[in-house]
Amino acid sequence: MAGHFRALKPFGTQTFPDKPQFSGFMKPCRFEGEVQNLEVQGNIPDCIDGTFYRVMPDPQLPPFIDNDPWFNGDGNVSAFRIQSSKVHFKQRYVRTEKFLREREAQRALLGKYRNKFTDAVAFKVRTTANTNVFYFNGKLLACKEDAPPYAMNPRTLETIGLEDFDGQLPCLTFTAHPKVDPKTGEFVCFGYEAKGDGTPDVCYYSFSPDGKLLETVWLVAPVVAMIHDFAVTENYVIFPLIPQTCDIERMKAGGEHWQWNSNIPFYLGVLPRHGANSSDVKWFRAPNSFPGHTSNAYEDSEGRIVFDLPVSDKNVFFWWPDADGNAPDPHTIRADLVRFIIEPKSDNLDLGKGKIILNQDCEFPRVDDRISMSEREHCFFNFMDPSLGTEFEAIGPVMGGGYAPYNAIAHLNVKTGSLEKYFPGTKHMVQECVFVPRNEYAKEGDGFVIFLVNNYGMMSSELHLVDTNNFEKAVAVVLLPIRLRAGLHGNWVHGQDLALIDN
Repeated sequence: MAGHFRALKPFGTQTFPDKPQFSGFMKPCRFEGEVQNLEVQGNIPDCIDGTFYRVMPDPQLPPFIDNDPWFNGDGNVSAFRIQSSKVHFKQRYVRTEKFLREREAQRALLGKYRNKFTDAVAFKVRTTANTNVFYFNGKLLACKEDAPPYAMNPRTLETIGLEDFDGQLPCLTFTAHPKVDPKTGEFVCFGYEAKGDGTPDVCYYSFSPDGKLLETVWLVAPVVAMIHDFAVTENYVIFPLIPQTCDIERMKAGGEHWQWNSNIPFYLGVLPRHGANSSDVKWFRAPNSFPGHTSNAYEDSEGRIVFDLPVSDKNVFFWWPDADGNAPDPHTIRADLVRFIIEPKSDNLDLGKGKIILNQDCEFPRVDDRISMSEREHCFFNFMDPSLGTEFEAIGPVMGGGYAPYNAIAHLNVKTGSLEKYFPGTKHMVQECVFVPRNEYAKEGDGFVIFLVNNYGMMSSELHLVDTNNFEKAVAVVLLPIRLRAGLHGNWVHGQDLALIDN
């Protein structure tokens, strides 16, 4: 394998590439530290008590790969502790093997995104742990779907180490989007390319609330494709395969891990959640398209699976084109919110295009996690509406690139179709939101959405809090003294769950 490794660049002035994904607001942040008592405009309700965790790809050193994609950076975790109407901020890098070895070498050692054959040195675990951060069983898990997660202390953000769940992790990979059953506390997970790069194996597994392995089922996918997110109902798990496919020989030749394939369907694997084996999976098919992040899934009174998610007819990851180098213009990419009705016991595996339930550009849907896996009424998501008044010409030169911008947060009542929008300003874009219930007894969707906002006029970041009962106006805007580049995912952890750690 040593013959595949690249020679290191000599020491000298190190600057980030003059590329959109490293410029303007997307210039790496590289901050570690804490700031107490952030400035607050407005008033944070006393009932909000917990921590908003999020992670961003944030390279500590310039890459040696030309045109490195923006989400190949090191995982840098932010924590916003909200209590007694005050906000304290803390941020630390995940101490992955990559991060520590590159810090020691003072230069980049990792090569192309998920291609070990382009690395400068051999890694045992080459993950950047930069895609999601999730709380489970007293630990904060920094996840990226190519490896096990790294565990962190939720209070200090110190890295504990690679998490193998006391030696129980059944495969080599771990999803960036695990789910918790709100009724049972079961931790539902999976890994794809579960036996290593380029393998078609998918491993479904789950843990009890105290971390004991419950279920393990090995599957073989119809194609080696990306499975970024998945959905869970009371009795089923659903695996949407994105038509970005992997070929190990292409990787060995120095090519990309992923390549768009417009000649295959959008597959949805459906597996019974309990007591299943590999022969129980069914691979349903929809027309070639790009499935986004799952909104929610549940079983209706007839036993059918109702599955909502954004779907685009274009390759959203345009920086990984097809075999002929074709990729869509980023400005033409959009996703509708689509509903698929799946009859899990049917032998007819063709689903069709699904039903569009919101014909407007949206992504990163979030629901009230207390009713996840069952029928729900409220959905919150990132939204792009050019008619709102965003000054695109003014902010375009400083936005940077490599990600899809959204200028509003939307609240959709799935049952009535009513849509509300929160627009933070003409020189602002939003990042993914989280929902926080007003209290443990609040009805579904009654509470607050919390999210980061990019203020391009000030080239700074803000944390906005919006009451779902008055959605068009923020109850509080929290000002950060630093700029946080675009993140990927995050989650809210209630103060009562952190109480033992905080003490």
